[in-house]
Amino acid sequence: MSAEKKDHKDLKERLTPLQYEVTQNDATERPFENEYWNHFEEGIYVDIVSGQPLFTSRDKFESSCGWPSFTNPIEEDDVKENLDTSHGMRRTEVRSKEADSHLGHVFPDGPGPTGLRYCMNSAAMKFIPVDELEKEGYGEYKAHFTEEK
Repeated sequence: MSAEKKDHKDLKERLTPLQYEVTQNDATERPFENEYWNHFEEGIYVDIVSGQPLFTSRDKFESSCGWPSFTNPIEEDDVKENLDTSHGMRRTEVRSKEADSHLGHVFPDGPGPTGLRYCMNSAAMKFIPVDELEKEGYGEYKAHFTEEK
């Protein structure tokens, strides 16, 4: 059995069917019917596949689109962008660098300072509350919540 097949077997066992479809098959969950679209607790959002930190709640905003939206990733190099011409549209897909998980899309209609709206699928992410960062192995990210915004 190839490593790729073994990885997908493992992913199918540990992810929900929706998480697998979103991250591995580029699916999109329904707007306003996903876990984090209106979630504003302080913490970070990590890739559900690899645990790679992606976004902080400090960069999350209410976009009224029905999906969690952010102005920028924690580290620009931790996400990669690809041209997506599916569904007869030209969009910019966002994927996690480490696990190559499909996360969502980025649009140029967000607020300052970037003017970008990273429109992500909740199913592609796991939320780690700020008071659990240390326990979950993300203690270095606590600094994002002690600095002035």
